[in-house]
Amino acid sequence: MREQDQQIRVLYELCSMTIHILRSPPLPISFPSLSLLSSPPSSSSSPPPQISPAAFGSLFIGISVALMLFGSVTFVIGFILMPVVITLLMLFYIAAVVSSLSEFGRAILWPSPYSNNFAPDE
Repeated sequence: MREQDQQIRVLYELCSMTIHILRSPPLPISFPSLSLLSSPPSSSSSPPPQISPAAFGSLFIGISVALMLFGSVTFVIGFILMPVVITLLMLFYIAAVVSSLSEFGRAILWPSPYSNNFAPDE
């Protein structure tokens, strides 16, 4: 229950930040070549600009496209690295088999004098 409350709080904060970003006025950017054509800035008492539904949809389409591109890049990197991972895995398995065979061969060819495979006589 506590984890669900934390997830709801995080989702609420994310939505709040998104709405705050959408309602904030754009930062004033002055271009030197356009300074002669631009009008002087209006008073700061003007209401914040409203965002159109098309701009809101475009924002989320841009976000989803960016996420898809990053996901695709991650998939391609994983797909390229998969043979390297499989090769390393096979090398480790081969090293384990060789190590086991060498220990088995050593046990057969040079048995330890301290190991007794027979039951003691009573």
